Amino acid sequence: MDFVSRRWWYFGFSALVIVMGIVSMLIPPAFRVGIEFTGGSALALTFEGPVSQADLRSVFTGLGHPEAVIQRTGERSFLVRTAFLKEGKPPQGDQPALPSEAESIRIALGERLAPVSSMEITSVSPVVAGETVQKAVIAVVAAAVVILFYIWFAFRRVQKAWRMGVAAVIALIHDVLVTLGVFSVLSKFFNVEVNAMFITAALTVVGYSVHDTIVVFDRIRENAGRGVARDLEEVVNFSITETLGRSLNTSLTTLLALLALLLLGGPTIRSFLLAMAIGIITGTYSSIFIAAQILVAWEQGGWKGLFPARRTAVAGAKSP
Repeated sequence: MDFVSRRWWYFGFSALVIVMGIVSMLIPPAFRVGIEFTGGSALALTFEGPVSQADLRSVFTGLGHPEAVIQRTGERSFLVRTAFLKEGKPPQGDQPALPSEAESIRIALGERLAPVSSMEITSVSPVVAGETVQKAVIAVVAAAVVILFYIWFAFRRVQKAWRMGVAAVIALIHDVLVTLGVFSVLSKFFNVEVNAMFITAALTVVGYSVHDTIVVFDRIRENAGRGVARDLEEVVNFSITETLGRSLNTSLTTLLALLALLLLGGPTIRSFLLAMAIGIITGTYSSIFIAAQILVAWEQGGWKGLFPARRTAVAGAKSP
């Protein structure tokens, strides 16, 4: 199969998807962000009787929380995000104890709508939320830098091995931008949230995607050493064809497991599963149609610059 000759079609398709995602992110709000990044409180409510979303919103507005974001998660279950809820105060002197704001909400809901059978609350202060954002950005940047140096070291016997590292990082940036763009669209139409689980999935996808890219690059190195083709384009085509079955089978197996969890799992892990599924599809695509194609485009007409001699390439193929 000839993958390389169509590389500009792949680049164009990826650019179109990324531009659409960026346009979506430029339309506020870019994402439906979880309280881990904005600060606030999240209440998982389950009622003993039927409750409408409109009535629930009316109660929260009356309690001084018109900003509440309400999402139905079951027949009688809701997830409500509000500003940071105040904690209760113990009795001081003649002053009686003050219940927490969450407890006041529970009492009001029981009186006006239906008794609350269960209520789970998670609160994150704005200071902690700011630290979470900073650490998430640092984690992604650090992962990209480590990947660049790892690929350079793994392919150090090949001249200009750093170009493979750069190609892998570009593919990684491609995966992140596509995933962010898709999540931006999903958050606008399906209330999908970007939270701490999303960051966990993103870092997992980083490793998954780079692993696929390294498999393709390693096969390119081996085939170059064996002299299976005349030039870089033929070597890349041959190498992708050899690894295509492995990449697709691995991705499909993982996607089937994620699909089962999406159908049977709860709403708390939905962001994680969606990010994993989108990232795996994007990572598989980029390892085949982006990373290796960038290498060819960069070295177009410079086959001897990348693998200057058969002897050097063979040495690289035998290196651990």
